[in-house]
Amino acid sequence: MDVSEQTMHGMAERAKFREMKQGTREDWTIIGGEYRAFAKGLPDRVLDHLKLLDGDFGGFPVCRLEHSLQTATRAHRDGQGEPYVVMALLHDIGDTLGSYNHPEVAASIIKPFVSEELHWICQNHGAFQGYYYFHHLGMDRNARDAFEGHEHYEACREFCEKYDQAAFDPDYQSEPLEFFEPMVRRVMAKPLASLYAKAVEEEAA
Repeated sequence: MDVSEQTMHGMAERAKFREMKQGTREDWTIIGGEYRAFAKGLPDRVLDHLKLLDGDFGGFPVCRLEHSLQTATRAHRDGQGEPYVVMALLHDIGDTLGSYNHPEVAASIIKPFVSEELHWICQNHGAFQGYYYFHHLGMDRNARDAFEGHEHYEACREFCEKYDQAAFDPDYQSEPLEFFEPMVRRVMAKPLASLYAKAVEEEAA
């Protein structure tokens, strides 16, 4: 039985403590190894979760996956770099589990791998996107004004204007998800900043 089969059957080596304060270096060596192996699968899990948006229209002209692909395709064809394109691809991935705060869900996923600006755009795009439809729902379309003067205000406004709000065209020829998969893997290959980054660095050393 190989290691993967052992893991499936619960036979992989495990820590012995019942409370974290009882943990030993040996325990955390075991956990650290499992963590690094699991972290490597993050791109696969993200891509699989993105696929859950396929066929989910929610009343929109295109499904949520197509909207994501179209947003990313428009950004890519406009010459944006890979981290930006990946942010554009994943900006609505939180729709499934964060119905009331999807931007924050997506922003949390990409935060370790992108610049502070791209994280900010993703986290706040909901308020900026509202400029195009909030008034039809009895809401304040100028909610984005609360961020006026912020250093990333214009970048977020541009993201929504050029890519996000424009990405509902059923006739637009988007790139398939497979086109973006290598970008996702490259961007998520190593965190730029994370509380747990040291664990990854120690493995690479």
